[in-house]
Amino acid sequence: MRTVYEEELAQLNSGLTAMGEQCVKAIQEAIDYLLTQTVDREEDIAKVVNDIIQQERDIENLCLKIFLRQQPVAADLRVVSAAAKLVSDLERIGNNADDIAEIVGKHNVKPEMVENSDLLPMARAAEDMLSRAVNSFVKQDEDLARMVIDGDDVVDDYFDKVKLGLVKYFDSDEQENIDGVLDYFMIAKYFERIADHCVNIAQWVVFIVTGELEGHTN
Repeated sequence: MRTVYEEELAQLNSGLTAMGEQCVKAIQEAIDYLLTQTVDREEDIAKVVNDIIQQERDIENLCLKIFLRQQPVAADLRVVSAAAKLVSDLERIGNNADDIAEIVGKHNVKPEMVENSDLLPMARAAEDMLSRAVNSFVKQDEDLARMVIDGDDVVDDYFDKVKLGLVKYFDSDEQENIDGVLDYFMIAKYFERIADHCVNIAQWVVFIVTGELEGHTN
């Protein structure tokens, strides 16, 4: 019975790692699509997101199975409990990537609007947060998780710059692409949400390691 229990815990860790990697892939593809727009890629990104959604269901079922069939010791109980929660944040990150791709597919936000803008480093910072969040779980590294939490300030600062730039745009007499500007803002908002979900994941990692759950955002 113990062998089955250990196999299920290993399967849980493997599943979460794979789901996290798929989320990273979805964000990377969304950013690449934003920068190139050479080929419509909504379907490709949607397929990745569908995989993420299925992975979420599989992991939730596995967590329930472990709770019902096994008797996790304290440390393992934290892992399983956190896993059941953080998959929701991973799934939302996948959906945010899908939302970004859908907006990019309208082709109102031109690549030249993104290059040398505050949106691009904001997107890269959110991508970096996600990669670190996934790695912090894989390694169960509290220090790395706290780096993710601190990184949210960087993304928030870029978001403030994006909003300030848009205020200046609407105050100017050069309003030629209103739809593009609004879509630009929504893309930035989705990256800001992605960063928030990364913070949630990192906080669950801290909980796994220390047993203490710090502030949590929706």
